[in-house]
Amino acid sequence: MTTMSCRRHSCFISVVLLLLVLVVVVPSSVAIDSILSRFQQYLQIDTSHPSPNYHQAADFILSQAKSLSLESQTLEFVKNKPLILLKWTGKNPHLPSILLNSHTDVVPVEPHKWSHPPFDAAINHQNGNIYARGSQDMKCVGLQYLEAIRKLKDSNFEPLRTIYISFVPDEEIGGHDGAEKFAKSKIFDEMNVGIMLDEGLASPEDNYRLFYAERCPMWLVIKATGAPGHGAKLYDNTAMENLLKSIESVRRFRASQFDLVKAGLKAEGEVVSVNMVFLKAGTPSPTGFVMNLQPSEAQAGFDIRVPPIADQASLERRIAEEWAPASRNMTFEFKQKVSVYDENGKPIMTGHDSSNPWWSLLEAAILEANGKIGKPEIFPASTDARYFRLRGIPAIGFSPMANTPILLHDHNEFLNKEEYLKGIDVYVSILKAFASFVEAEKDTAAFRDEL
Repeated sequence: MTTMSCRRHSCFISVVLLLLVLVVVVPSSVAIDSILSRFQQYLQIDTSHPSPNYHQAADFILSQAKSLSLESQTLEFVKNKPLILLKWTGKNPHLPSILLNSHTDVVPVEPHKWSHPPFDAAINHQNGNIYARGSQDMKCVGLQYLEAIRKLKDSNFEPLRTIYISFVPDEEIGGHDGAEKFAKSKIFDEMNVGIMLDEGLASPEDNYRLFYAERCPMWLVIKATGAPGHGAKLYDNTAMENLLKSIESVRRFRASQFDLVKAGLKAEGEVVSVNMVFLKAGTPSPTGFVMNLQPSEAQAGFDIRVPPIADQASLERRIAEEWAPASRNMTFEFKQKVSVYDENGKPIMTGHDSSNPWWSLLEAAILEANGKIGKPEIFPASTDARYFRLRGIPAIGFSPMANTPILLHDHNEFLNKEEYLKGIDVYVSILKAFASFVEAEKDTAAFRDEL
């Protein structure tokens, strides 16, 4: 072969290799841009309270469902609060189905305290962070479900079990007009759900966090009463004095629980947390408060969270006897009180060991996707999962965000784009495992008995 021929041959090979690179790389890059663009579009819809734009979010989700050829229906248990339910029918629809749940609403923002506009969903090209309200809590998960299904459909995967995807309203204000009504509905009964996934938390470490239960809220208001008196007079049993005694008692209890966490003896979700959220007292005046009048009433509100491993009855006795005793002219009421027990008197928890095949499948699927797993946890706050656990459905909290600071409800909430993309692949692995599983049908009743 002549030198000229060799050069031509070498040039031809180089061109072929370049074309191969372009065929492989360019579509991949385009696909990633499209995935991130869809996430940004969802984040840019302002669904923050008190006026979430639910209908715009619903329209977006429905457009995505159409592009994926998923069945869809819009449910309104309460007017103007649409719940979107999508369905990917499995080859054996008689098997218990899979429910992937997420909420469309987000908490309010203080835009002037953000370094990036909270609904621009801008990507910082230096570090790859996507800054937006809902990037962690929890629009990421809702879109990751759909992107995972897109990848599975592109690979011609056919689920054995039916997969449902629900996008519910109002989680951030209790879920009463969303998930709670959904879980109690005839529509939900007909879905024959065998396992449900909901939100978890970001992990600052390189492992993912899995939640098998959550703390239940007890929102307590303590009220003290007493005779009004001159601001200079000293006398016993004033409203303010009695309330301060209660606040100090609550503070000591809080410190004892917090010490267990600080010492590493218990996780945050395993202790009873108590935080004072308001203090109301005094006699208003045109310039503020009357300074020479001791008030006849004083109130304080507390956000209490109780794990299902705690003795809730003992805590209620403590409230009645120590924090708000009638002997000190005190009363109390619960603005909300959720029991840690189901209707059979058992703690509301999902099995989180080999006795629950769904848990084992989830762990194996995460490991298969090169993820790491931390110790099973109790979610420190409340999620919509509680309404499904009350129905006896195994429910697991999981948001695939490792190496990520916990910023839900915080300023400058963000999720790194690489972490978001990796989470999609994790869900691909999970859905493959869940949707192909055939042995759980005969054990479903046993799982529910264990809850």
